[in-house]
Amino acid sequence: MSAMVTGANNAQQGRPVPFRISGSVATGSILQPLNSSMIAVAIVGIAAQFGSSSGIPWVISGLYIATAVTAPMAGRLGALLGARRVYLGGLALVTVGSIAGILAPTVGWLIFSRVLVGIGTATQYPNAMTMIRDYAERHGAQPRTAITTLNICSQAVVALGPALGGLLVGAFGWHSIMWVNLPIAAFAAVVVTRFAGAGLIGGTPVSRRQLLHSLDVVGGLLLLVLISSTMLFLLSLTTGPVWWLLPVWALAFAAFVQWERRADEPFIDVRALARNRALSATLARTLLTYTAFYCVYFGIPQWLQYSRGMSATQAGLTMLPVAAVGVGTTILASRTYVRHGARRTLTVGTCALLVGGVLLALVESSTAPILVLLLVAGVLGIPNGFNNIGNQNLVSSVTSVEEVGTAIGMYRTAQYIGANLAAVVLATTSGDVIGDAGLHRTGWFIAVAGTILLVGVLTSRNMGDRRRARTRPFEERPGLSA
Repeated sequence: MSAMVTGANNAQQGRPVPFRISGSVATGSILQPLNSSMIAVAIVGIAAQFGSSSGIPWVISGLYIATAVTAPMAGRLGALLGARRVYLGGLALVTVGSIAGILAPTVGWLIFSRVLVGIGTATQYPNAMTMIRDYAERHGAQPRTAITTLNICSQAVVALGPALGGLLVGAFGWHSIMWVNLPIAAFAAVVVTRFAGAGLIGGTPVSRRQLLHSLDVVGGLLLLVLISSTMLFLLSLTTGPVWWLLPVWALAFAAFVQWERRADEPFIDVRALARNRALSATLARTLLTYTAFYCVYFGIPQWLQYSRGMSATQAGLTMLPVAAVGVGTTILASRTYVRHGARRTLTVGTCALLVGGVLLALVESSTAPILVLLLVAGVLGIPNGFNNIGNQNLVSSVTSVEEVGTAIGMYRTAQYIGANLAAVVLATTSGDVIGDAGLHRTGWFIAVAGTILLVGVLTSRNMGDRRRARTRPFEERPGLSA
């Protein structure tokens, strides 16, 4: 055991994972934030071509639902078949979905193409984490810098997406948000094949029979029903609640928990998850954090277009401070995490979220100079870097290399559910008319969310023991608590 602890310490304090590894796997991971953000400025053109029908909102929601359902499964598949293989398979799906979207004759085909893109992009981040952790374990390197690289790429792209999408749509039409995926996917496939390891946790991929046994197909299908019913119900709250989804959700939840408790190789070990309260608490924080984040991300551009009369491109450019500050604070947060740990890192992030929410609630939005709005947007960019670095490093530190892909998949699922919760919050706070009063109510919601998160971080008894997490299996770590 002492040798294992020494190895873990060396991995924590050793050289970082090389940029050729982290940079290559990060190239494909930008596809999800890119596709989820650019669509916001393309939806008007899509509606103009296909007509304003009930299917148009599903062009956006279809990708979120597909990604939320697929992310944990993609991480699990990567652990069984090899992370690089599943990563490349996801890039192939993105390519097929993008081509189908370019050629889509109807809105139904476009929704189907977005679902394919969502499934494909869901494979990137979990398996990127697995490849990074696998390299770190094999070569005694520390993965922290590589995680920062992934975060910087994600933060930059998710905020740059509206501006980039506005430029592309303005110059080439809405189809451009689909074909832009093709060169990115091709480049990612080349560099990942060239530089990244196979990410084979067990040394060799499992056989078909072992795959069917280890994959827990029944558990995966029950998770599909559970997440789909959750997302569909949340989406329905913005128009008219579909109440019959609640008993479906309750039955799916009960069946999923019961099945996973008895499965020999569960898809998600709910018993271990209940014991590993550090991971459970991190996922809960992520859900609330991203609900608040998407309230900013969706709410401010919408308000700028409706209340201040900005174009989609202008509104997207106004959000650039969120991207710039997010990238800068991600680097700073990584250093804070190294020196002071997760609690200090998350405290800074949640305090900034609280302050940003209060500023948004108090600023006289319609009469304030644009510089003031840019400063508020900049403050709201601070939480992104600190909260992401703190939470993602916690997920990495309290799970083994075999489990990190599935855990990061669950982390991403929490993000996407948070995005749909944000849509519900915005529909409630905005009211019938999008204006200053609704923006202020949104700001107070963000401030309340920041307060809840801050109290949780400050009162947490354990933010995760990184050394123990690397030396003991997931199932043997009952002492970790939130």
